Amino acid sequence: METLAIALGAFVLYLVAYHSYGRWLARKIFKLDPSRKAPSIEFEDGNDYVPTSKGVVFGHHFTSIAGTGPIVGPALAVIWGWLPALLWVLFGSIFIGAVHDFGALVVSMRNRGQTVGDIAGRVLTPRARILFLSVLFLALSIVLAIFGLVIANVFKMFPASITPCLIQIPIAVAIGLWIHRQGRSLLIPSFIALGLMYLSVYYGDTPWLHGFNQRLSEWPAITWVVVLLVYSYIASVLPVWILLQPRDYINSLQLLSALGLVVLGLVVAGLFGFGPEKQALELAAPAIRLGDEAPAGAPSMFPFLFITIACGAISGFHCLVSSGTSSKQLKCESEAQFVGYGSMLTEGFLAVLVILACGAGLGLGIPEMVDGKATGQMLTGHAAYEARYATWQASGGLGATVGAFVDGSANFLKALGISPGFAVALMGVFVASFAATTLDSACRLQRYVTQELAAQLKIKPLQNPHGATSFAVLIAGFIAAMPAPGATWELANLGKGGLILWPLFGATNQLLGGLAFLVILFWMWRRSLPLWFIAIPAVFMLALPATAMVLQLFAGDGAWLTGKSPNYLLGFFGVVTLSIEAWIVVEAAAAWRGAKGKLEEGFAGAAAER
Repeated sequence: METLAIALGAFVLYLVAYHSYGRWLARKIFKLDPSRKAPSIEFEDGNDYVPTSKGVVFGHHFTSIAGTGPIVGPALAVIWGWLPALLWVLFGSIFIGAVHDFGALVVSMRNRGQTVGDIAGRVLTPRARILFLSVLFLALSIVLAIFGLVIANVFKMFPASITPCLIQIPIAVAIGLWIHRQGRSLLIPSFIALGLMYLSVYYGDTPWLHGFNQRLSEWPAITWVVVLLVYSYIASVLPVWILLQPRDYINSLQLLSALGLVVLGLVVAGLFGFGPEKQALELAAPAIRLGDEAPAGAPSMFPFLFITIACGAISGFHCLVSSGTSSKQLKCESEAQFVGYGSMLTEGFLAVLVILACGAGLGLGIPEMVDGKATGQMLTGHAAYEARYATWQASGGLGATVGAFVDGSANFLKALGISPGFAVALMGVFVASFAATTLDSACRLQRYVTQELAAQLKIKPLQNPHGATSFAVLIAGFIAAMPAPGATWELANLGKGGLILWPLFGATNQLLGGLAFLVILFWMWRRSLPLWFIAIPAVFMLALPATAMVLQLFAGDGAWLTGKSPNYLLGFFGVVTLSIEAWIVVEAAAAWRGAKGKLEEGFAGAAAER
């Protein structure tokens, strides 16, 4: 019953937070005005600026910010115990993450739908724009390089997810054309799309498709990376309503309904027990593992818990989605709370379910594995948890963390009588779909960032959408095509280069959240608005990832610069990232005193905001 109480309590807490703290921010602080013309209407171009219903924008926003982050991060953080992960997800998402996403969305909508990087040049200093955009470019390059590999690995682990994920693309295009050209209601297309997608999961690995899925799952990683980057290029340059927007929307329908099934399965298992033996649903993971009980090889919980769990609590990547795509699609400013604050709370609830799936769902039973082979025995309870979380090395890989979530959540689905094969396939599609929506959204965002940087540096070829997208894809492709550290240049090893820079992403991503808070803070300071609820998270998110980065650079045997086997490439980028943060903070400190109550120069909406 403890697991069920946590799930129910989290849901109620998020509901209360949305209608209290979120509403206070919307009405009293940001003063959302439905009569103010939204950028999607004022600058409508049929390509990027497209007025869209809030339900569709919510679907795009939620699937784009989520990705695999709220799955991989919480699934790994359970190694320190379920309680610290749960507390960070609950209170981090309400008071930090949702405020960050909501604030970035509002500030962007009040600045013609521009990204926070571009806005930084006006609300902070002109130099801050280039510095901020440089951090964005680095972070997005890592995302594009790694997520192709993530999807390839998910396909390799769960081949049955391949056909359903491919079928989503023509369904999305058909829905986009239907809605845009016919102006029809979303209701019927939504039900049709959802039904087709579930049928594709159910029949997607039938005997005549099984061989097809297996062959594609055996493709080298570099092949999938190339295919996915080509797809991302197409999704980035097409009008947003043709592919990106409807695909994210129909994905959100499937993902949210799948979450609903997981919750229902959790309730059934909690109330009536699991399986024929009516096994009780209990937390197999310990509440907290510190001191002598700390997992072998794991870094200290503080500060690494707070960069291990990013999505689900607070992620700097979200400011790009808020200010890069969603702000160009909302047709009414008053809908920003639903999309910005509501999506983050939804993601937080997903992270809670991941913690429960790994902390309790695994305990319902997983196959015992020895040397990668099943022994035919089942592990339950704490033994199942220990099998996945005995050491940091055993639990830290992508396969281990995704596998822990899929196995645990599939057990919840089995409690509903769903067959094991369908349950695992559905969860595999769940993970792969989230990763794919982040990949295509990240490519579009990188296009915006590249164009804005090119405008500042006066590089004309990169100011064109096709030129900027090509550059973004080529950079990501070059990074991804490199073999993993220590591997040779062979076809089987290519496509894993994103792993080289991936250790940078945790701290860099959270640092980006702190810098976005800094932009929001200055925007509010210039308008003499209350600051405490932005200032506290801003200081926390600037100091915490910087501390983590310093520890990664200089502390312990694995330190990038001073460890037993230094990694000077990571060390170089780590030092550059910290230097940029320090430079932006110094710029902000110098501009702080003279900024209060003074609207930024050249701001078209200044008169309307006085």
